Amino acid sequence: MDENEYIDWVNAVGAIILGHADAAVDGAVKAQIDRGSIFTLNSALEIELAELLNEVIPSSEMARYTKGGGEANALAARIARGVTGRNPILFSGYHGWHDWYQSANYLVDPESGEFPFAGIEPIGVPAQLAGTALPFVWGDLAGLRDLLRAHEGEVAAIMMEPMRSQLPPPGYLAGVKELAREYGAVLIFDEVSCGFRPRIGGVQAYLDVTPDMTVLAKAISNGYPMGAVVGSRAVMEPAGRMFISSSYWSDNLGLAASLTTILELDRRNSAQRFEELGTALSERINQALSDVGLPGACEGMFWNPVIQLDLPDESLRPAVNTIFIQEMARRGVHCNMSFKATLAHTLEDIERTAHCAAEAFALIKGGLESGDLQQMLDSDLTREPFRRLVR
Repeated sequence: MDENEYIDWVNAVGAIILGHADAAVDGAVKAQIDRGSIFTLNSALEIELAELLNEVIPSSEMARYTKGGGEANALAARIARGVTGRNPILFSGYHGWHDWYQSANYLVDPESGEFPFAGIEPIGVPAQLAGTALPFVWGDLAGLRDLLRAHEGEVAAIMMEPMRSQLPPPGYLAGVKELAREYGAVLIFDEVSCGFRPRIGGVQAYLDVTPDMTVLAKAISNGYPMGAVVGSRAVMEPAGRMFISSSYWSDNLGLAASLTTILELDRRNSAQRFEELGTALSERINQALSDVGLPGACEGMFWNPVIQLDLPDESLRPAVNTIFIQEMARRGVHCNMSFKATLAHTLEDIERTAHCAAEAFALIKGGLESGDLQQMLDSDLTREPFRRLVR
Protein backbone atom coordinates (compact mmCIF):
# COMPACT_ATOMS: atom_id res chain seq x y z
CA MET A 1 0.00 0.00 0.00
CA ASP A 2 2.91 2.33 0.71
CA GLU A 3 4.78 1.40 -2.48
CA ASN A 4 7.29 -0.75 -0.61
CA GLU A 5 8.71 -3.89 -2.21
CA TYR A 6 9.80 -7.04 -0.37
CA ILE A 7 11.46 -10.33 -1.09
CA ASP A 8 8.81 -12.72 0.24
CA TRP A 9 9.92 -15.91 2.03
CA VAL A 10 6.53 -16.58 3.67
CA ASN A 11 4.48 -16.80 0.48
CA ALA A 12 0.99 -17.00 1.95
CA VAL A 13 2.19 -19.60 4.48
CA GLY A 14 3.45 -21.77 1.64
CA ALA A 15 0.46 -21.47 -0.70
CA ILE A 16 2.53 -19.67 -3.35
CA ILE A 17 4.89 -22.22 -4.92
CA LEU A 18 5.61 -20.98 -8.46
CA GLY A 19 5.70 -17.29 -7.56
CA HIS A 20 3.23 -14.46 -6.97
CA ALA A 21 0.98 -13.71 -9.96
CA ASP A 22 2.53 -16.50 -12.02
CA ALA A 23 1.75 -15.82 -15.67
CA ALA A 24 0.96 -19.43 -16.61
CA VAL A 25 -1.48 -20.05 -13.76
CA ASP A 26 -3.10 -16.62 -13.92
CA GLY A 27 -3.45 -17.00 -17.67
CA ALA A 28 -5.21 -20.35 -17.30
CA VAL A 29 -7.56 -18.92 -14.68
CA LYS A 30 -8.37 -15.83 -16.75
CA ALA A 31 -9.13 -18.00 -19.77
CA GLN A 32 -11.40 -20.18 -17.62
CA ILE A 33 -13.24 -17.11 -16.31
CA ASP A 34 -14.24 -16.31 -19.87
CA ARG A 35 -15.60 -19.87 -20.25
CA GLY A 36 -17.35 -19.86 -16.87
CA SER A 37 -16.43 -20.47 -13.26
CA ILE A 38 -19.14 -22.92 -12.18
CA PHE A 39 -21.67 -24.95 -14.14
CA THR A 40 -24.81 -26.94 -13.46
CA LEU A 41 -23.14 -30.16 -14.58
CA ASN A 42 -19.73 -31.48 -13.67
CA SER A 43 -16.78 -30.23 -15.68
CA ALA A 44 -14.35 -32.44 -17.56
CA LEU A 45 -11.61 -30.62 -15.63
CA GLU A 46 -12.64 -32.59 -12.52
CA ILE A 47 -11.71 -35.84 -14.27
CA GLU A 48 -8.57 -34.34 -15.80
CA LEU A 49 -7.24 -33.18 -12.43
CA ALA A 50 -8.19 -36.45 -10.72
CA GLU A 51 -6.28 -38.40 -13.38
CA LEU A 52 -3.25 -36.14 -12.93
CA LEU A 53 -3.36 -36.55 -9.13
CA ASN A 54 -3.59 -40.32 -9.59
CA GLU A 55 -0.51 -40.12 -11.78
CA VAL A 56 1.71 -38.07 -9.47
CA ILE A 57 0.61 -39.01 -5.91
CA PRO A 58 1.42 -42.57 -4.82
CA SER A 59 -1.65 -42.91 -2.58
CA SER A 60 -4.14 -41.56 -5.12
CA GLU A 61 -6.67 -43.74 -6.92
CA MET A 62 -9.74 -41.57 -6.38
CA ALA A 63 -10.20 -37.90 -5.47
CA ARG A 64 -12.68 -35.53 -3.80
CA TYR A 65 -12.26 -31.75 -3.99
CA THR A 66 -12.57 -28.93 -1.45
CA LYS A 67 -11.55 -25.29 -1.29
CA GLY A 68 -9.13 -25.34 1.65
CA GLY A 69 -6.94 -27.49 3.85
CA GLY A 70 -9.05 -27.37 7.00
CA GLU A 71 -12.21 -28.60 5.31
CA ALA A 72 -10.19 -31.17 3.36
CA ASN A 73 -8.99 -32.59 6.67
CA ALA A 74 -12.58 -32.59 7.97
CA LEU A 75 -13.63 -34.44 4.82
CA ALA A 76 -10.86 -37.01 5.33
CA ALA A 77 -11.97 -37.52 8.93
CA ARG A 78 -15.57 -38.04 7.77
CA ILE A 79 -14.51 -40.61 5.16
CA ALA A 80 -12.26 -42.50 7.60
CA ARG A 81 -15.02 -42.69 10.21
CA GLY A 82 -17.56 -43.71 7.60
CA VAL A 83 -15.47 -46.48 6.10
CA THR A 84 -14.37 -47.96 9.46
CA GLY A 85 -17.54 -47.37 11.49
CA ARG A 86 -15.33 -46.00 14.30
CA ASN A 87 -15.00 -42.56 15.88
CA PRO A 88 -11.66 -41.68 17.59
CA ILE A 89 -8.91 -40.20 15.43
CA LEU A 90 -5.30 -40.15 16.58
CA PHE A 91 -3.39 -37.17 15.22
CA SER A 92 -0.01 -35.47 15.18
CA GLY A 93 0.21 -32.07 13.53
CA TYR A 94 -2.00 -29.14 12.65
CA HIS A 95 -5.16 -30.08 10.79
CA GLY A 96 -7.37 -27.00 10.76
CA TRP A 97 -10.06 -25.26 12.77
CA HIS A 98 -13.03 -27.65 12.56
CA ASP A 99 -14.77 -29.08 15.63
CA TRP A 100 -13.59 -32.67 15.11
CA TYR A 101 -9.99 -31.50 15.55
CA GLN A 102 -10.21 -28.56 17.92
CA SER A 103 -12.07 -30.77 20.39
CA ALA A 104 -8.63 -32.08 21.35
CA ASN A 105 -8.11 -28.86 23.29
CA TYR A 106 -10.37 -30.27 25.97
CA LEU A 107 -7.46 -32.68 26.58
CA VAL A 108 -3.74 -32.07 27.17
CA ASP A 109 -0.63 -32.36 25.03
CA PRO A 110 1.24 -35.58 25.95
CA GLU A 111 4.59 -33.74 26.11
CA SER A 112 3.81 -30.39 27.74
CA GLY A 113 0.66 -31.08 29.77
CA GLU A 114 -0.91 -27.97 28.21
CA PHE A 115 -3.56 -27.59 25.52
CA PRO A 116 -2.41 -29.54 22.45
CA PHE A 117 -2.65 -26.25 20.54
CA ALA A 118 -1.06 -23.73 22.88
CA GLY A 119 -2.79 -20.36 22.82
CA ILE A 120 -6.07 -21.64 21.39
CA GLU A 121 -9.10 -22.37 23.56
CA PRO A 122 -11.95 -24.60 22.31
CA ILE A 123 -14.52 -21.81 22.52
CA GLY A 124 -17.64 -22.81 20.60
CA VAL A 125 -16.58 -26.45 20.24
CA PRO A 126 -19.00 -28.96 21.82
CA ALA A 127 -17.44 -30.44 24.94
CA GLN A 128 -19.18 -33.71 24.09
CA LEU A 129 -16.53 -34.21 21.38
CA ALA A 130 -13.74 -34.46 23.98
CA GLY A 131 -11.91 -37.74 23.54
CA THR A 132 -12.80 -38.18 19.86
CA ALA A 133 -9.49 -36.67 18.64
CA LEU A 134 -6.38 -37.73 20.57
CA PRO A 135 -2.86 -36.30 20.06
CA PHE A 136 0.26 -38.43 19.83
CA VAL A 137 3.92 -37.41 19.88
CA TRP A 138 5.58 -37.27 16.45
CA GLY A 139 8.54 -39.67 16.28
CA ASP A 140 7.43 -41.79 19.26
CA LEU A 141 6.35 -45.12 17.79
CA ALA A 142 6.05 -46.83 21.17
CA GLY A 143 3.77 -44.08 22.45
CA LEU A 144 1.52 -44.44 19.42
CA ARG A 145 1.33 -48.20 19.94
CA ASP A 146 0.32 -47.66 23.59
CA LEU A 147 -2.43 -45.28 22.50
CA LEU A 148 -3.73 -47.76 19.92
CA ARG A 149 -3.72 -50.52 22.53
CA ALA A 150 -5.62 -48.34 24.98
CA HIS A 151 -8.29 -47.78 22.31
CA GLU A 152 -8.05 -51.13 20.55
CA GLY A 153 -10.85 -51.73 18.08
CA GLU A 154 -12.00 -48.10 18.33
CA VAL A 155 -9.60 -45.95 16.26
CA ALA A 156 -10.87 -44.82 12.87
CA ALA A 157 -7.71 -43.12 11.63
CA ILE A 158 -4.16 -42.03 12.29
CA MET A 159 -3.89 -38.55 10.79
CA MET A 160 -0.51 -36.86 10.71
CA GLU A 161 1.77 -34.38 9.07
CA PRO A 162 4.48 -36.82 7.97
CA MET A 163 7.19 -34.19 8.53
CA ARG A 164 7.94 -30.48 8.34
CA SER A 165 11.54 -29.29 8.59
CA GLN A 166 13.22 -32.43 9.96
CA LEU A 167 13.46 -35.95 8.57
CA PRO A 168 11.52 -38.44 10.67
CA PRO A 169 13.51 -41.05 12.62
CA PRO A 170 14.58 -43.98 10.43
CA GLY A 171 11.68 -46.36 9.91
CA TYR A 172 9.22 -44.16 11.77
CA LEU A 173 6.66 -43.56 9.02
CA ALA A 174 6.85 -47.18 7.87
CA GLY A 175 6.29 -48.19 11.51
CA VAL A 176 3.24 -45.95 11.75
CA LYS A 177 1.87 -47.56 8.60
CA GLU A 178 2.40 -51.04 10.08
CA LEU A 179 0.56 -50.01 13.26
CA ALA A 180 -2.33 -48.61 11.24
CA ARG A 181 -2.62 -51.95 9.42
CA GLU A 182 -2.34 -53.93 12.67
CA TYR A 183 -5.11 -51.98 14.40
CA GLY A 184 -7.39 -51.49 11.40
CA ALA A 185 -7.03 -47.70 11.23
CA VAL A 186 -6.90 -45.57 8.09
CA LEU A 187 -3.52 -43.85 7.69
CA ILE A 188 -3.92 -40.24 6.52
CA PHE A 189 -1.02 -37.96 5.57
CA ASP A 190 -1.84 -34.26 5.84
CA GLU A 191 0.45 -32.80 3.17
CA VAL A 192 -1.18 -29.36 3.09
CA SER A 193 1.85 -27.55 4.53
CA CYS A 194 4.70 -29.59 3.04
CA GLY A 195 3.00 -29.42 -0.33
CA PHE A 196 4.87 -30.35 -3.50
CA ARG A 197 8.14 -28.64 -2.62
CA PRO A 198 9.99 -31.90 -1.74
CA ARG A 199 8.73 -33.63 -4.87
CA ILE A 200 5.71 -33.53 -7.11
CA GLY A 201 3.70 -36.06 -5.14
CA GLY A 202 4.77 -34.74 -1.75
CA VAL A 203 6.63 -36.21 1.20
CA GLN A 204 5.23 -39.67 0.51
CA ALA A 205 6.95 -39.64 -2.87
CA TYR A 206 10.14 -38.23 -1.30
CA LEU A 207 10.31 -40.81 1.51
CA ASP A 208 8.59 -43.71 -0.30
CA VAL A 209 5.89 -44.36 2.31
CA THR A 210 2.35 -44.52 0.92
CA PRO A 211 -0.63 -43.78 3.21
CA ASP A 212 -4.25 -44.80 2.63
CA MET A 213 -5.36 -41.22 2.14
CA THR A 214 -3.71 -37.84 1.54
CA VAL A 215 -4.96 -34.31 2.22
CA LEU A 216 -3.80 -31.58 -0.19
CA ALA A 217 -4.30 -27.82 -0.47
CA LYS A 218 -2.26 -24.63 -0.64
CA ALA A 219 0.60 -25.18 -3.06
CA ILE A 220 -1.29 -27.42 -5.52
CA SER A 221 -2.90 -24.29 -7.02
CA ASN A 222 -0.35 -21.48 -6.47
CA GLY A 223 -2.59 -19.48 -4.16
CA TYR A 224 -6.01 -20.05 -5.71
CA PRO A 225 -8.50 -21.68 -3.30
CA MET A 226 -8.31 -25.40 -3.92
CA GLY A 227 -7.94 -28.56 -1.87
CA ALA A 228 -8.33 -32.28 -2.39
CA VAL A 229 -8.56 -35.57 -0.54
CA VAL A 230 -7.11 -38.49 -2.47
CA GLY A 231 -6.69 -42.11 -1.52
CA SER A 232 -6.98 -45.75 -2.37
CA ARG A 233 -10.16 -46.95 -4.03
CA ALA A 234 -10.90 -49.17 -1.01
CA VAL A 235 -11.00 -46.16 1.30
CA MET A 236 -12.43 -43.54 -1.04
CA GLU A 237 -15.17 -45.43 -2.86
CA PRO A 238 -17.45 -45.77 0.21
CA ALA A 239 -17.57 -41.94 0.34
CA GLY A 240 -20.03 -42.16 -2.54
CA ARG A 241 -22.64 -43.23 0.02
CA MET A 242 -21.80 -40.42 2.48
CA PHE A 243 -23.26 -36.93 2.29
CA ILE A 244 -20.23 -34.82 1.34
CA SER A 245 -21.16 -31.82 -0.80
CA SER A 246 -20.53 -28.18 -1.64
CA SER A 247 -21.51 -26.09 -4.64
CA TYR A 248 -18.10 -24.50 -4.92
CA TRP A 249 -15.71 -27.39 -4.31
CA SER A 250 -15.35 -28.16 -8.01
CA ASP A 251 -15.53 -24.67 -9.44
CA ASN A 252 -13.41 -24.53 -12.55
CA LEU A 253 -11.04 -21.76 -11.48
CA GLY A 254 -9.45 -23.90 -8.77
CA LEU A 255 -9.35 -26.89 -11.10
CA ALA A 256 -7.63 -24.87 -13.84
CA ALA A 257 -5.16 -23.40 -11.35
CA SER A 258 -4.28 -26.81 -9.92
CA LEU A 259 -3.83 -28.49 -13.27
CA THR A 260 -1.59 -25.69 -14.50
CA THR A 261 0.42 -25.49 -11.26
CA ILE A 262 1.25 -29.20 -11.21
CA LEU A 263 2.18 -29.24 -14.90
CA GLU A 264 4.34 -26.13 -14.46
CA LEU A 265 6.13 -27.65 -11.47
CA ASP A 266 7.05 -30.57 -13.68
CA ARG A 267 8.02 -28.41 -16.63
CA ARG A 268 10.26 -26.21 -14.47
CA ASN A 269 12.06 -29.17 -12.83
CA SER A 270 10.79 -28.09 -9.42
CA ALA A 271 12.41 -30.73 -7.19
CA GLN A 272 15.93 -29.91 -8.37
CA ARG A 273 15.23 -26.18 -8.34
CA PHE A 274 13.88 -26.16 -4.77
CA GLU A 275 16.86 -28.17 -3.57
CA GLU A 276 19.22 -25.70 -5.22
CA LEU A 277 17.43 -22.69 -3.75
CA GLY A 278 17.09 -24.12 -0.25
CA THR A 279 20.68 -25.34 -0.10
CA ALA A 280 22.06 -22.02 -1.33
CA LEU A 281 19.93 -20.05 1.13
CA SER A 282 21.01 -22.19 4.10
CA GLU A 283 24.67 -21.93 3.13
CA ARG A 284 24.58 -18.16 2.74
CA ILE A 285 22.72 -17.57 6.02
CA ASN A 286 25.11 -19.89 7.85
CA GLN A 287 27.99 -17.92 6.36
CA ALA A 288 26.37 -14.71 7.64
CA LEU A 289 26.06 -16.19 11.14
CA SER A 290 29.71 -17.23 11.03
CA ASP A 291 30.89 -13.85 9.75
CA VAL A 292 29.03 -12.01 12.52
CA GLY A 293 30.04 -14.50 15.18
CA LEU A 294 26.50 -15.23 16.34
CA PRO A 295 26.06 -18.88 17.40
CA GLY A 296 23.32 -20.75 15.60
CA ALA A 297 22.50 -22.40 12.32
CA CYS A 298 20.09 -22.40 9.42
CA GLU A 299 19.11 -26.05 9.16
CA GLY A 300 16.31 -28.39 8.23
CA MET A 301 15.07 -29.65 4.89
CA PHE A 302 15.75 -27.66 1.75
CA TRP A 303 12.08 -26.79 1.24
CA ASN A 304 11.71 -25.31 4.75
CA PRO A 305 15.06 -24.23 6.25
CA VAL A 306 14.82 -22.78 9.76
CA ILE A 307 17.13 -20.41 11.65
CA GLN A 308 17.78 -21.61 15.19
CA LEU A 309 19.95 -19.23 17.24
CA ASP A 310 21.83 -20.52 20.28
CA LEU A 311 20.88 -18.12 23.08
CA PRO A 312 22.25 -17.83 26.64
CA ASP A 313 18.69 -17.71 28.00
CA GLU A 314 15.63 -19.23 26.32
CA SER A 315 13.46 -16.41 27.66
CA LEU A 316 15.27 -14.08 25.22
CA ARG A 317 14.03 -15.97 22.14
CA PRO A 318 10.74 -14.07 21.58
CA ALA A 319 12.58 -10.73 21.58
CA VAL A 320 15.45 -12.02 19.43
CA ASN A 321 13.13 -13.57 16.86
CA THR A 322 11.03 -10.40 16.75
CA ILE A 323 14.09 -8.22 16.21
CA PHE A 324 15.24 -10.46 13.36
CA ILE A 325 11.85 -10.32 11.62
CA GLN A 326 11.58 -6.57 12.28
CA GLU A 327 15.05 -5.76 10.93
CA MET A 328 14.62 -7.97 7.87
CA ALA A 329 11.35 -6.21 7.05
CA ARG A 330 13.05 -2.86 7.53
CA ARG A 331 15.50 -3.94 4.83
CA GLY A 332 12.88 -5.20 2.39
CA VAL A 333 12.81 -8.91 3.25
CA HIS A 334 9.55 -10.45 4.50
CA CYS A 335 10.29 -13.61 6.48
CA ASN A 336 9.85 -15.49 9.72
CA MET A 337 12.58 -17.64 11.24
CA SER A 338 11.90 -20.16 8.48
CA PHE A 339 11.77 -19.83 4.71
CA LYS A 340 9.62 -21.22 1.91
CA ALA A 341 11.02 -20.47 -1.53
CA THR A 342 9.08 -20.25 -4.77
CA LEU A 343 10.37 -21.05 -8.24
CA ALA A 344 10.43 -17.28 -8.87
CA HIS A 345 13.22 -16.76 -6.32
CA THR A 346 16.71 -16.17 -7.70
CA LEU A 347 20.28 -16.39 -6.44
CA GLU A 348 20.23 -12.59 -6.37
CA ASP A 349 17.31 -12.74 -3.93
CA ILE A 350 19.28 -15.15 -1.77
CA GLU A 351 22.36 -12.90 -1.77
CA ARG A 352 20.23 -9.91 -0.80
CA THR A 353 18.50 -11.90 1.95
CA ALA A 354 21.82 -13.11 3.37
CA HIS A 355 23.24 -9.59 3.32
CA CYS A 356 20.23 -8.28 5.25
CA ALA A 357 20.40 -11.23 7.64
CA ALA A 358 24.06 -10.44 8.42
CA GLU A 359 23.06 -6.89 9.39
CA ALA A 360 20.18 -8.18 11.53
CA PHE A 361 22.47 -10.75 13.20
CA ALA A 362 25.00 -8.05 14.01
CA LEU A 363 22.31 -5.95 15.72
CA ILE A 364 21.09 -8.98 17.69
CA LYS A 365 24.63 -9.81 18.79
CA GLY A 366 25.11 -6.25 19.97
CA GLY A 367 21.82 -6.32 21.85
CA LEU A 368 22.70 -9.59 23.55
CA GLU A 369 26.07 -8.23 24.63
CA SER A 370 24.70 -4.93 25.90
CA GLY A 371 21.44 -6.25 27.33
CA ASP A 372 19.47 -3.71 25.26
CA LEU A 373 17.23 -6.12 23.36
CA GLN A 374 13.99 -4.66 24.71
CA GLN A 375 15.01 -1.15 23.60
CA MET A 376 15.51 -2.44 20.05
CA LEU A 377 11.90 -3.59 19.67
CA ASP A 378 9.63 -1.42 17.54
CA SER A 379 6.78 -3.93 17.41
CA ASP A 380 4.89 -6.42 19.54
CA LEU A 381 6.62 -9.70 20.25
CA THR A 382 6.08 -12.34 17.61
CA ARG A 383 4.45 -15.53 18.80
CA GLU A 384 3.32 -18.78 17.28
CA PRO A 385 -0.49 -18.97 17.27
CA PHE A 386 -0.40 -22.71 18.02
CA ARG A 387 1.98 -25.58 18.60
CA ARG A 388 2.17 -27.87 15.55
CA LEU A 389 3.41 -31.02 17.37
CA VAL A 390 5.52 -31.95 14.32
CA ARG A 391 9.19 -31.09 13.83
